[in-house]
Order: sequence, then structure tokens, then C-alpha cells
Amino acid sequence: MSLPLRKGLMKLTKDGAIHLTILGSGTCVPSLSRSACSVFLKTNGQNILIDAGPGTMRRLLEAGISIFDIDFFFLSHFHPDHCAEMVPFLFANRYPDMGKRGKKLTLCGGPGFSSFFNGLNEIFNKWIELPGMLETMELTPGRYAFKGFELEAAAVNHRPESLAFRVTSQSKATVVYSGDTDFSENLIGLSKNADILICESALPDGIKVAGHMTPGLAGKTATAAKVKHLVLTHFYPECDNVDIKAQCRKTYAGPLTLAEDLMTLTVG
Repeated sequence: MSLPLRKGLMKLTKDGAIHLTILGSGTCVPSLSRSACSVFLKTNGQNILIDAGPGTMRRLLEAGISIFDIDFFFLSHFHPDHCAEMVPFLFANRYPDMGKRGKKLTLCGGPGFSSFFNGLNEIFNKWIELPGMLETMELTPGRYAFKGFELEAAAVNHRPESLAFRVTSQSKATVVYSGDTDFSENLIGLSKNADILICESALPDGIKVAGHMTPGLAGKTATAAKVKHLVLTHFYPECDNVDIKAQCRKTYAGPLTLAEDLMTLTVG
């Protein structure tokens, strides 16, 4: 079941649950209220960061989460509003002399991630390396077993490297993160019976653009997948001028939330 949304520090309960914080519900457009895309999950003692657009580290601080405590870092794709803070995140983990990072960080992205990371590492003169503390992985669609949780990745319709992620806890609680995507049968399959689908809904129904979904399409996805709770996110400013919930309600009748920065949910 989903517990009520709240803001502020997370109060953790059961290890088998997934505790979710929306760190960024916005886009590349600068905003005082919405940072760019990022989500934090905690399950069975594992701290998971998905995407890191501008403002992510500030939101982590506001949520009471240390960058040194992140165990896994997944990138849905390589657009700056989803990955631009990866470089400062890694650089900050070196301070002071990597003395505060007492455990390994696993950093993952989709096809082409190795070249993407190595290129950035060369540009920044290897200052984003964490010797002995960083493992990088290039993911392809499929299932992966990590300590404390399972991850399933599916290709979605945005960029060649774009992946959506399904995180399953040891108690079988499930959270799906769409990343950026147009309407996608793969996302429907990945989201089947999920407890929560965090789905991008970049622009209102009347001004859809290629590679992104609208409230109506997000609702259609959630209905087809029989999702238990739909959370819409990744809002461009145009979404402020329309009734996003009403548009989504045309295609989805279940529990519905519009994401805000620092909102939290718990499932499981």
C-alpha cells in the first residue's frame, strides 16, 4: 500500500518497503520550486539515486540524505536535465580525500554509457574517478540482481540509450521510473501491476512533442499496466496553466499524484 505524501526528512520503517523521495519534478527550465529530474529510493538499507539533473545535491541535503551514503546511481539517459549533476556529484565524493565515502558506489547507464563516462573523465582530467570506490556498469534491457533489490531495465522511446527502471524490494514492493519517453509498449510491460509508476508528463495533452508523454498518455499507460498509484512528474512550465489531473483522469481512474520536490511515499 502507499502511505500519504509528506515533505521533509524520511522516517524509515520496514526494511522490505521502498521509501521514495522526489528530488526533482521539473525540467531544464530554471525554477525555484522544481529542480530537474531526480528520484531517491531506499530499500533494505540500500540508497538508490535515479537521475541527477541540476539541483539534485541541494535537494538531497534538504531531504537529510548524504551524497556519501548513495550506494547505486542509475541514469535513464544522457540529457543534461537528467545527468548534469553526475560530474559535480562524483567530484564532491572526493572531499575530503574520499575519507567520508566508506563504501563503493555503483554507477550505471544504458547503451553507450562507458564511452559517455570515459569521455567526461578525460574532459575533467580524471577528477571524477573514485579510486577503489567506484564501479561503472553499462546496462542493456534485462534484469539485474543487486544487493537488497532487483532492477529491471526496458528500452523506451526517447534516446538510443534511454531506459526505464523497475525496482523490486525483497518484500516484492515495486516502483517504476519511466525516464523520458514517448508512449511505449515496453513501459507498459515493465509497469505491470507496479505499486507506483513515476511517469513523465512533460506537457499538456494539447501541445504534445515527440519523445515525451502528456497526462492523457501517462494515464493510458498506467491503466493498461494496471498500476496501483500513478505519480506524474517532469513538468514544463506550460503544465502550470492547465488542469493536469483532469487531463489524466480521462484515461486513468486510480490513485494519482502530481509530483513536487521533496514529496515522499512508502510502499510495501
